[in-house]
Amino acid sequence: MSPQLSTTPRILSALPLAIDADEVLRFQGYKKSVDTPGPEVLALFDEALALGRSLIVPRAVVRWLAVTRLGGDTVEAGGVTLTIPDVGRLWGPIEWVATAVCTIGEGLERRAAELWEARELPLASMLDSVGSGAVESLAEYVNDLLCQEAIPLGLPVTNRVSPGYGHWDVSQQKALFALCPGDAIGISLNEACFMSPVKSISLLAAAGTRARVDHYFSQCARCWMRDCAYRRTPARKTVHR
Repeated sequence: MSPQLSTTPRILSALPLAIDADEVLRFQGYKKSVDTPGPEVLALFDEALALGRSLIVPRAVVRWLAVTRLGGDTVEAGGVTLTIPDVGRLWGPIEWVATAVCTIGEGLERRAAELWEARELPLASMLDSVGSGAVESLAEYVNDLLCQEAIPLGLPVTNRVSPGYGHWDVSQQKALFALCPGDAIGISLNEACFMSPVKSISLLAAAGTRARVDHYFSQCARCWMRDCAYRRTPARKTVHR
């Protein structure tokens, strides 16, 4: 019998979130080790980062579910079928899926909109990039937590995927939300399957005794979990503040 994970949805709040400066500047068009932002850009980044930290309220809801059926392009869990192209080959024989919805709240995007309206365009743009970097870091933080829960049970965790990325159709947001509703943390889904607040990410990962951790999975490089038997590369930095 597979080791057991809790299937009760859990709300995570007051999360110790770090924001990666390189990630924020990437959203501004700067390539790491290629482009060097000048002092004015760095000063603008510092201003936007301080402002963003005062506005960000990171929250997430997470839930593990046992897989009841796995096909080449489908995963069934909790009475819901998720259609993810080539998932059977990419993830291998998984036994669990972890669903999560993350957000930094609407405060930052509201302030960025006010700055745009006031024609303070450089700060508005940088603040928006801070928000994008923050929610990406939040998703990585949640992914790390999933690893910490499953790996001690002998269940390696796959890479995370999100509807709308790669070949996974964005319409699958509805199926993911059916398993892990975002309304518990104030996230709604419109008819086009876009989330509000905008700075939100939904994700799916999986675990199993023989699950595949593929070469495109970059989480190990940023995970702070020590002595992990499945680590494939040393940690470069951490999303933990």
